[in-house]
Amino acid sequence: MSLALLASCAKPPRAPEDAATAASAEARIQQIPPADPQKYAGMRDMKAWRNPYLIVRVDGVGLLDVSNNEQQIVDPDKLSEALARLPASAWPYGRVVAIQEISAASSEEDKAKLRKNRALVAGALESMQVDINWVPSA
Repeated sequence: MSLALLASCAKPPRAPEDAATAASAEARIQQIPPADPQKYAGMRDMKAWRNPYLIVRVDGVGLLDVSNNEQQIVDPDKLSEALARLPASAWPYGRVVAIQEISAASSEEDKAKLRKNRALVAGALESMQVDINWVPSA
C-alpha cells in the first residue's frame, strides 16, 4: 500500500532538456536567411571566408574563429548549440558553413573516428538546413 502511495506522489518524467535545447538551437539557426551562393561561389582563398568554418577532427569538431584563427573544440553532438550561439553577423553568406577534414589520421581507429565525426556533422547540418562548402584538406 505504501509503495502505491509513493508511486502516485512521484513526479512525472520530464522531457530531456537536451532535446529542447537542440530544438531551440535549430529554431535560431532557421532565423538565418538561406545560403546565397552568389556571395561565396567564386571564392578561392578561404582566408576571406566569413561564415562559420568547421574542421572535422579525431577529437571532435573545431569551430574556427576567423577573426583570430583560434579553434574551439566542440563535441559533434553539441554543434547545433555552438552554431546557434554565434551572432547573426557571423553568417553574411546565409546558412552555409565551410568544412575541412584534417588528414593527419594515422591509425585505423583515428580514421574511423574522423568518418564518424564527419557523418555526425553532416547529419546535424542537413537537419538544420545548413549548406556545406567542403574545403579540400591542406
